[in-house]
Formats: sequence, C-alpha cells, structure tokens
Amino acid sequence: MNKSLKWAYWISTAILVITMLLSGYSYINSPEMKDAFLKLGFPEYFRIELAVAKMLGALVLILPLNYGFKVLAYAGFALTFLSALIAHTAIGDEAAAIISPLIFLGILSASFFSSYKLYNYSLA
Repeated sequence: MNKSLKWAYWISTAILVITMLLSGYSYINSPEMKDAFLKLGFPEYFRIELAVAKMLGALVLILPLNYGFKVLAYAGFALTFLSALIAHTAIGDEAAAIISPLIFLGILSASFFSSYKLYNYSLA
C-alpha cells in the first residue's frame, strides 16, 4: 500500500468526519445555527434532518461497511456542500461562508478518491 495515499485518506477522512459530527451537533444545539438556517430561508425541520444525516454519514465513512454505503455518504456530503455554496451565494453571504463549502468539497474529494485508489474499490 502506498503510504502517502494512506495518510491522505486518513487525514482527509478524519477532518471530514470530525467536521460533520461537530456541525451536526451544533445544528441541533446552537441557537446561532438555528438563526443561520432561518436567515437562509430553510424550515426548522430541515436543520434537524440535515444534522442527523451529517452524523449518520460521518459514521458510515468510518465504520467497516459496504463501499456502496460509503459512496452514498460521499454523494450526500457533496450535495450538501454544493447546496450550501448555492444557498450562501444566493443570499449574498460573506466570502467565508461561500468559500467554506468549496474547501470541504476539496477535502471530501481527497477522501473519496484516496479511498477508491487505496482499497481498489470498484464502482461497478
């Protein structure tokens, strides 16, 4: 196994998993996050739904599950980051709120492609 590829996978996946678990937790417990979702025009239930989905997706990435489940989690996170980019851009949010989803999309890509190469997964 390529050692640098293994490091790339674990570092990017750890950053992604920790961030998703923490953001999911904050979506449920932070009044600031509640206000942010209202500012974006999302209904209250969506904040809770997204929090649960982020935490479950993070667990799927670190548990020894079938790669198909992991691909679904990666796809869900990609959709989440692209949707966040669009939502923050649409309301004219500050640059950090617009750039942040792009950074995490890059980290997500590093995790996905390194896992694909590292473990010789097949998408077929």
